[in-house]
Parts: sequence; structure tokens; C-alpha cells
Amino acid sequence: MAKKNDELLKRLLVTFRVEADEHLRAISSGLVALEKAPPRMQFAEIIETIFRDAHSLKGAARAVNLTSIESVCQSLESVFAALKDGRLDLSSPLLDILQQTIDALAGLLSADTDISDTYQPHLTALVQQLDRALTGTLHKSEGLAGAVSRPVHREEKTSTSQSASAVTHAPAITPSLAAESVRVSTAKLDSVMRQVEELLTPRLAASQRARELRETAATLAVWKKQRLRIQPALRQIERSFLTARHEAKQVDVDSKTDWSSKRRQELPKLLEYLDGEQLHMKMLEDRLARLNRFAERDQRTLSGMTDGLLHDVKEMQLLPFASLLEILPRSARELAREQGKNVDLVIQGGEIEIDRRILEAMKDPLIHLLRNSIDHGIEPPAVREARNKPSHGTITLAISQKDSSKVEVLVADDGAGINVDRVKAVADKLGIVSTEDAERLDEQQTLAIIFKSGVSTSPIITDVSGRGLGLAIVNEKIERLGGTVVIESNPGAGTAFRILLPLTLANFRGVLVRAGGQIFVVPAANVERVTRVAEKDIRTVENRETIPFDGQAVSLVWLSDVLELTRARSMAHATDNVLLIVLNQGITRIAFRVEEILGEQEVLVKALGRQLARVRNIAGASVLGTGQVVPVLNVPDLLKSAVKRAPTLVPMYPLSAEKSGMVEKQSILVVEDSITSRSLLKNILESAGYQVTTAVDGADGYTTLKTGTFDLVVSDVEMPRMDGFDLTTKMRADKQLAGLPVVLVTALGSREHRERGIDVGANAYIVKNSFDQSNLLEIIQRLIGTSP
Repeated sequence: MAKKNDELLKRLLVTFRVEADEHLRAISSGLVALEKAPPRMQFAEIIETIFRDAHSLKGAARAVNLTSIESVCQSLESVFAALKDGRLDLSSPLLDILQQTIDALAGLLSADTDISDTYQPHLTALVQQLDRALTGTLHKSEGLAGAVSRPVHREEKTSTSQSASAVTHAPAITPSLAAESVRVSTAKLDSVMRQVEELLTPRLAASQRARELRETAATLAVWKKQRLRIQPALRQIERSFLTARHEAKQVDVDSKTDWSSKRRQELPKLLEYLDGEQLHMKMLEDRLARLNRFAERDQRTLSGMTDGLLHDVKEMQLLPFASLLEILPRSARELAREQGKNVDLVIQGGEIEIDRRILEAMKDPLIHLLRNSIDHGIEPPAVREARNKPSHGTITLAISQKDSSKVEVLVADDGAGINVDRVKAVADKLGIVSTEDAERLDEQQTLAIIFKSGVSTSPIITDVSGRGLGLAIVNEKIERLGGTVVIESNPGAGTAFRILLPLTLANFRGVLVRAGGQIFVVPAANVERVTRVAEKDIRTVENRETIPFDGQAVSLVWLSDVLELTRARSMAHATDNVLLIVLNQGITRIAFRVEEILGEQEVLVKALGRQLARVRNIAGASVLGTGQVVPVLNVPDLLKSAVKRAPTLVPMYPLSAEKSGMVEKQSILVVEDSITSRSLLKNILESAGYQVTTAVDGADGYTTLKTGTFDLVVSDVEMPRMDGFDLTTKMRADKQLAGLPVVLVTALGSREHRERGIDVGANAYIVKNSFDQSNLLEIIQRLIGTSP
């Protein structure tokens, strides 16, 4: 009997920890609200709420014989009762003591040791502190540091008011106070979720079987049509046979009689079989139609049940953002006080629900972004006042639902903003980008650098910042969840981080593509467009293939090349149209050339196991309805691999004609106003075997083009009378010159100039500071065929 009682007490203690965690979080949130000095009516409502929570917690502690915690709760209840009756004034030191008491209790309850024996001295100290606060004998400098300390784990250092482990160790099923709900352990919930997700595989298989039956029925229908087409010929053969047999009876038969008689016996059997074949074909057709109806009915039933069950289990996994946001006001308050800053934290959209697993994974990133805003963004009061700003800084944390599958989390401050020049200088110092490349980066590309490991604009390393790891980890965790983060910054006005997250981590829509002869799944959330472009629309900018896309030049790469696979033979040579899929992640957008688009379907990602936990470019695997296992691509990895990969140049135009066994020299016009650059280009091209003509500016070049025959034009941009942009525009408007390839070689390396080069119709745009003769020759070889 004693053993049973011990087991019951253990279960009750687990239940108590969960209930206590809820009460403590509610009290902590109430204390943060009191700190904002609410109006009298609201103040009374808050006090009443936390008074009830303290009372409930006291009763729960008494039920499990935790008399020491019951004593602390009794003292808390007394303090709140005094505040409620107006017998005690609310002060900052009192708020600190109350918050520290709640924090200490949360820490004690999260420990796995015997609370009564191990922490008895600390609990006694808590009661004494609260009693002195109640009697007004508490000194302002007195705190709880020497009385109690919460055991904080390494991964919990940024949070001091919520215990995740208390939720994790909930009982399997425990009746709650509300009759319509029960508590279920997260482990059991995750197990049910995985099993429900596994139903996707047989559902896809059922869909595949139904599709195969439809295809078989269609094949039979084609066969039947072909059979009907030869029916007149069979009737003609039958009539001819009857006529011949009738004539044979009227004629004396010679030595061929035996053979003719045998033939007359076999032909009717053949015709009889062919006539009977129609009946068998009709039976097969009816049976296939019946099986097809049954298969489609079963597939619809299974899909409906699976979708409904998956939806319900997903709903069970959803938690409001407010359950995570409760810990943030306290963290913001403490850090701002440490740094001598005044910060107001405004939280919006806490009622929006999201997958519990995503919520737990976002805890550390949100805390870090909050600390980052206070440390880097919000200025000290004196500085803000000097800049005509309110002395209190404001940090806004707003959650909004973008659509049925995504939610946006905005973390914004009204601080100093990000110093773009400082970011470029740090990136240059660390070797992430060169000074020349940094100058070409636009604002969004520069801001994205702060997500690189080691990048920090803090002038000094502290326990809060300066190591350059925080935002890199934030970005990595968000990418693992299938989300994206984009930075917006306005110098002097503030910074905003926009995080886009999926609502759930379960199955998702995927686009099936073929590359290198293999099938891959690309998450549809990262697919911006699936399209075709004409081969002639591909341009080369800074030695990279690009396509025009929404007014921008987007890099184009072979997916098979990025995955280090051999291109399929059928795709080895250029075709008139290029099939591609445009992927995006944050501000990065790249077009991937693929061999085939197989369609879009719902897929379930399976982990690759510990041995293959981090395979580059691969996020996991999925099983198709056919039973085939296909890799699921990791889009962030894929985009990084594509950016790092050196450009691959392949011939796009046919080889030049041969005459008398010798290759005809190809003619190039060089348009350049600088005699030095003109001579350099002429020597490079002539040494490569091309026939070269020169012009001193765009006007001279256009006149030369009208009087001669050329295979390609190499032109500078900045020239008198007519620059390279205007020359290219004029060529494209001329029917005789519209198809002539143009390569612009210039020192203008800004994004605006590169895009203008694409807009006017240039085939390639080479920046001189990255120019070398091999680049130029490779591009010319690609545009007009093999080298001379």
C-alpha cells in the first residue's frame, strides 16, 4: 500500500510542477503589467488576478505536502492582499522582490531534486523577505541574491521566468480542472503526430495506383480503337475467303487441294478468334472501369480521413505566441536597467497560434534579437534627447499571419539603425568581401552580411554582444525551420527584422524536378516561379549567365552542376527554350536550369539519420507514391552553393562554317575612345586569331557597322558623342544589326549600370576591375562559337 501511495505522490508532483509553472508565469506577467503603472481600475484587476493565482498555487502545494512552498505562497498571498486593500504601496524595490521570488520558485520547481529537503533554507529566506516587505522593514538595498539562486542551465541563460522542462515532463494524461480538456505529454503528442504524418505515404501510394489504373484504361481504349480500325479489313478478308471457297467447289482441284483445304480450315478459326477478342476486350474494359471507380473512391476516402486527422493533430500542436512572449518583458527590463537605458516593449498579435515545435525553437532567436535591439539599437537617454527623440526607446514585437501557411514576426526598434559603412569595413577586414566588391553591394546585400559568422559592429566584446555569433545563429535556426529573415534599417530611425515562418513543421508542398537524370523535391515555399526562357535571352554579366526576371538580372545555373552531377545527354547541347525554376531565400534569388518539371505534390520529409545529419544541399528524403525515395533539397544550402560555384560557360551558338578545310576568321569590332584600352583589346583579340576593326566612339562604331560585316562588337560604355548604352540601343533598333552580339567592357560596376546594360540588350557586361583576357575570350567564344 505504501508503494502505491509513493507512486501516486510522484504522479501528483509531476502534475503540480506543470500547474505551478502556469500560475507562476501568470503572476510574473501580472507583475510586469503593474510596473507600467496602469490606471486604478486596471491596477485592481491585475492585483485580483495574481492574488487568485497565488492562492491557487498555495492550495496545490498543500495538496502534495510541499509545506515550505505553501509557506512562501502564503506570504505572497498576504503581500497581494495588502496591495489589494491599499495597506501596502507598490514600489520598485517591492516589485523586484516579488519578481525574484517568482523566479526563484520557478527555478526550484524545475529542479529534479527533493524540494523540501534541499532548498529548505532558501524557502525560509523567501518567507522572511516577503514578511519584511509586508511590514515595511525591507531596506531598498536588500535583495535575494544571498538567499536563493535559481539553477540555470546553459541553454536557459537568456530566460529567467519560464521553465520549459516543466512542460516536457508533464504526465501522460492528467485530468485538468476544466472538464472538457486534458493534459497530454509532448512526447506522446509528437509520437501521434509522426504516426499521422506517416499516413501520407499510403495516401500517395493510393493516388498513384488510381493514376496507373486510369493510364491502363486509356491504353486499352487506344487498343480498342486500333482494333476497330482493322475491322473492315477483316470483313473483307472473310468475304474474299467465302468467295474463293465457293469457286473451289465448281472447279476440279489439282495437287494443291490438301494445302488449300487446310488453309480453308484455319482461316475461319482465326476470324472467329478475332471476333471473340472484342468480347474479351469489352470485359476487360468494364472490369478496369469498375476497379478504377473503386480505387478513386478508396483514394478519396483515405485522403479525406488523412487530411482531417492531420489537420486535427496539427491543431493540437498549435500554441499562441503569447506563451513564448511572456518571458520577454522581464528580459527586456533587466537588460535595459543594466545598460542604463529606458525601453518600452510593445507586443502585438500574441493570440496568433503556431506549431509548438517552431515556438520552442524561436525562443532563443527572439531573445537574442531583443537583446540585440537594446544593446546595439536603442541609444542611452541623453543621446536620444540630443537627437530630439523621446528618452524612452520603443521595441515592437508584432506577429501577423500572412496567409494560411505562413506567419510574420517583426522585431523593430526606433534606435540608431545599422551603420552600413561600418558593416562593409568589418566585412572587408574579415575577408568576407573585398573593398571593390563591397562598393558594388546595395543596402540589402550589405545588411545581409551581418548574418555571417564573426561579423559584429560592436566596438567591444561584452557578455551581451561583440562576438559576431548571435545573428549568425539566429539566421541558421530560422533557416532550419524553413523560414527567412530580412533586415530593414534606416540610419537614425531604427532597425526592423522581418521573420517569415511556416505555421507547422509537418508535411509540405514540393515541386518535383529532374536534374542530372535524378528526381529531386524542392520545397514549394521557396519556389518563386517555374518558367521557360528563350536561349537567346540568356546574357552574361560579370562572367555569369543571367536571365531578365521582373526587371532584374538573375543568375542562372544548372541544378545538376550545383549538385555536382553529370548533365543528361539530351540536355548537353543548347535548345531553343530553357526550362528553369527560380528559387528565393530572403533577398537571394537564383534561377536553376533543370531537365524536367514533373509536377507539384504534398511530401513528407524524413531525416537522413545521424550518419548523414548534415549532407550539403540535402534537407532529407521523401517517398513518392511509386515507392521511389527521392532527396529533398535544402534551399538555403543550394543558394549558397550556387553563389560560390564558378561560372560554367558552354557554347550557345553553332560553330562557324568551314571553307576549303580552313575555319573562316571571325570579325570583331572594338569601340573604345581610349587609345591605350583600344590597343590592348585589339592585341588580345588578334593574338587569339580574330580579325579586329576599331572605332573611336559609338558614332564612329555605328558607321563602321553599317559599312562592314562583323560577328561581334566589344564596346566601352563612357565615350563622347555616343556611349556604349546608346550604341547598343541603336543596334537593337536596326533590323540588320539587331541580332549582333554586344559585349560591354566598362569601369561602371554598380547594379544600376549592369541592369541598364541588360535593358538595352547587351549580351555580356564585364567590369574592368575584374577583367582579364581569359574572361573576355571565354565570353566571345560562347557568343560566336569556337575560338579561331
